[in-house]
Amino acid sequence: MANIKSALKRIEITERNRLHNRSYKSAVKTLTKNYLSAVDAYRADPSADTQKQVEATMAAAYSKIDKAVKRGVLHPNTGARKKSGLARVLKAQEATGAAS
Repeated sequence: MANIKSALKRIEITERNRLHNRSYKSAVKTLTKNYLSAVDAYRADPSADTQKQVEATMAAAYSKIDKAVKRGVLHPNTGARKKSGLARVLKAQEATGAAS
């Protein structure tokens, strides 16, 4: 354990930031799972309502990823990779839907 006052303060700040970052990462994962379940629902029943649900959950996930990148929780390339993966899932769904 640190003995220097500034080191003790840095430990407190680091722990506070770690918990804050963890909440952002958890929210990104939750919104991603919500999006993937919405895409599955859209795959089962491709209606206008389910498509709107997919778009809404995608926008929410994109927004949270962008906020996490802006606040330094995620690296910009990581945020871009996550958003690209979300878009790729929907694109693959639309491609299989158009083919059948």
